[in-house]
Amino acid sequence: MRPSKRDEILAAAKRVVQREGVTTLTYESVAAEAGLTKGGLLYHFPSREDLLLALHTHVAAEWEQAMEAEAGAPAEEITEDQRFAAYTRLSQNPERAELILQLEASENPEANEVWERVYRAWAPEPPSAEDLSDGAQLQAFIARLAADGLWFYEALSSQPLDPAVREQTIEAIIRLASPAEGAPETPDDGA
Repeated sequence: MRPSKRDEILAAAKRVVQREGVTTLTYESVAAEAGLTKGGLLYHFPSREDLLLALHTHVAAEWEQAMEAEAGAPAEEITEDQRFAAYTRLSQNPERAELILQLEASENPEANEVWERVYRAWAPEPPSAEDLSDGAQLQAFIARLAADGLWFYEALSSQPLDPAVREQTIEAIIRLASPAEGAPETPDDGA
């Protein structure tokens, strides 16, 4: 199936951000990248803000589709452990555009909500103070922080991890989120 013009424009916009950052995202830069006229872009995206929000939505959807492919099903059809395993495995080789867009979204509530929706579906949420009594939610959240740290390391490091080290790290993070049955538990403070 041939991609729509809108999808072609968003793919071109993503390439511009990948290469040059969000500040260079203009109608002119995207039109040149997509091989279209500025008028062709205006038809689909009446403002730069519309283009940027659509780009956030497009890239977040690609990320979610990649996690669904990794997990073998949409988030609502699998367990929390399966969702988090897919989330962690997708911490490998992040695209620069994804990182830049997520950082940019932190200052834009509408764009941030696009990304937060994906996080809520696939990654452990921070525990509330009331949820700290058994420690499981805190441990799952710490595992999420480790997965996010791996993602940032891979995005920013000039030294890629050895594939064997990366795989062992991923598996350790996944185990941290949900310790295997029969694993020793942390003793309670009252023990």
